[in-house]
Amino acid sequence: MTSFVRRRDPIGDHLLTPQNAAVIIIDFQPVQVSSIASRPKRELVANITALARIAKLYEMPIILSTVNVQTGRNQPTIHQITDVLSDVQPIDRTSINAWEDEDFNRAVKATDRNKLVMAALWTEVCLVHPALDAIAEGFEVYPVVDCIGGTSLEAHEAGLARLVQAGGKPVSWVQLICELQRDWNREETVPGFADILFKIEGH
Repeated sequence: MTSFVRRRDPIGDHLLTPQNAAVIIIDFQPVQVSSIASRPKRELVANITALARIAKLYEMPIILSTVNVQTGRNQPTIHQITDVLSDVQPIDRTSINAWEDEDFNRAVKATDRNKLVMAALWTEVCLVHPALDAIAEGFEVYPVVDCIGGTSLEAHEAGLARLVQAGGKPVSWVQLICELQRDWNREETVPGFADILFKIEGH
């Protein structure tokens, strides 16, 4: 029952760590959430809130993006996310593909992280498009499969399949938090880990 004294390199690790990954949350706005048909909406909101809390707990770079808020055509990010990420300034866009927005693109690259943990609405559009572009530019993309949704189950599954075929690496938020925590000897994040996991899971 002895962990290695020397931990693995947190930057070079092939697994996700707080030091080698960034979290990207795109277009979790009321209209998009209300149009999801591939997953129960209450479950989706609970899961994406858990992802936001995970990113904060492990002090990961976080990029939050919206579409068409400044034009007045759309409402801001749902409060469940902004309540957690109150200090994160959203990057608003007019482009459907976030990767084609200069501010968003620059912000992703400024994190200096090659592993991108991504969640967006809808799966088949606002996740797939920037994820494919990121993969084409050499990033590793990890779609959080239980934090995303599509306009139909078929659309969600087709979008995710296309992303996986291009090299995307699906994870769940529970898989992610365990991969980041890695060892109970990392005591500083244990209370937050337990609060996120067991509160959401209802254990």
